[in-house]
Amino acid sequence: MSVHQQIKRVTTHVLQEMKLRGDKIAMITAYDYSIARILDSTEIDVVLVGDSASNVMAGYETTLPITLDQMIYHGASVVRGISRALVIVDMPFGTYQGNSKEALQSAIRIMKETGAGGVKLEGGEEIVESVERILSAGIPVMGHLGLTPQSIHKFGTYVVRAKEEAEADKLMHDAQLLQETGCFSIVLEKIPATLASRVTESIKIPTIGIGAGPQCDGQVLVLHDMLGITQDFSPRFLRRYHNLFEEIKGAVTVYINDVKKLDFPNEKEQY
Repeated sequence: MSVHQQIKRVTTHVLQEMKLRGDKIAMITAYDYSIARILDSTEIDVVLVGDSASNVMAGYETTLPITLDQMIYHGASVVRGISRALVIVDMPFGTYQGNSKEALQSAIRIMKETGAGGVKLEGGEEIVESVERILSAGIPVMGHLGLTPQSIHKFGTYVVRAKEEAEADKLMHDAQLLQETGCFSIVLEKIPATLASRVTESIKIPTIGIGAGPQCDGQVLVLHDMLGITQDFSPRFLRRYHNLFEEIKGAVTVYINDVKKLDFPNEKEQY
């Protein structure tokens, strides 16, 4: 029996055990209570309250506009619906970069006001001071390397990262540094599969891939993408497991017709 089937509550320690035993880690995003309740009925290991809420919930083009208060609202909503999975909340843009004191205050607010199990930060060497401060308060930190969407204006594009040797070497260095600093896991986004494999083999903490190949210790997808609620985002790494856009559209269309035809409500649907 795998580790994740034996435990009643996923912790950072459980994820480490899963890596050691070769059990893959399944992670997915969520932003509200109702979806969290559905996820809680599965054996999902980690639920990420991602700053992707900025895109799929609020309709912004990037993850930059979402605020700390908004992330706390989404985080608390998800935590209320989860009893088993480890819930991690993204620290939004501007709450930790370049100011480790603000990073600690932001992380403390997230933990106190959401009840989550940890926070996630994007970046490597440049955010180590913030990671150290947050860890000093006993708050678990997940790292995030490769394509870091909060830095989209620096990159200028969402293309695959670390294809060149210099950037690949920096990513390897940053992964080691985040591990040494005390991160319990690292997300690797949109990097060559061979590089993700090297990183995964070179560090003791679990790696979670998104567009980083099958050799990572786990995988993560944005819920709205994998369920086909979003339709205008189709990167190579995305597998759509459903087409909820068409299902919801179809159901609402039938409802509209039933109302217009005076078919809803019928005799059994009234008091």
